[in-house]
Amino acid sequence: MISAKNLTMIYGTDHKAVDDVSFEIGKGEIVGFAGPNGAGKTTVIKMLTGILKPVSGSAVINGYDIVKEPLKAKSSFAYVSDNPDVLLQLTGLEYINFIADVYKVPTEERAPRIKEFSERFAIADALDTPMREYSHGMRQKLMVIAALIHEPPVWILDEPMTGLDPSAAFELKQMMREHAAKGNCVLFSTHVLEVAEKLCDHIMIINHGRSIYQGTVEELEASYPGKDLESVFLELISYKKSDETEA
Repeated sequence: MISAKNLTMIYGTDHKAVDDVSFEIGKGEIVGFAGPNGAGKTTVIKMLTGILKPVSGSAVINGYDIVKEPLKAKSSFAYVSDNPDVLLQLTGLEYINFIADVYKVPTEERAPRIKEFSERFAIADALDTPMREYSHGMRQKLMVIAALIHEPPVWILDEPMTGLDPSAAFELKQMMREHAAKGNCVLFSTHVLEVAEKLCDHIMIINHGRSIYQGTVEELEASYPGKDLESVFLELISYKKSDETEA
């Protein structure tokens, strides 16, 4: 459902923020995307979603090339960015309806979805309040609800749990599982390795714009006997950094 081939992004004249990254995510999969700050995770996500055009390589979402068929590709995914501070002059309900209008979701279909999502995230009582009065976590909940309003098969989420309270984070993880169980897919970036360990079918790790691991958590931990995932992750990115420095 997501196919990335040789994605490359160069900033300025020679800084490769993403260097030849490829991966495939199929139906029913939840994939965690990890890496240190500045590793290139958000840049990859922005190329997948059409915010940035890759210098080279391609991204296909649900069968549609994001560059060649952008509207069809964008109608196929939900995107939650790492910044929930948008259109804060609108109320929560106005923002959700605005996004629903963009995706041409009929009123009779959006109403029960808004009710379900807002109740699951415990934000129903705040929907008539301007978002500028929301906390960061409340804005994050609203961004997730709006992104899911058109029920796309592919979810692409950039640090979606940042700022969420434990109850909302639990609900979002449950929703990811429910979505994948229906034959859809989820890609989400995270710094919380425990979440990736418990939730994901596969994880991808990048550092300095390069893919350094793709596979299951179990396979990764088996390569480093006696170490937990956090220790493995730190050793992996430290080794890669040292290896590149020596090169």
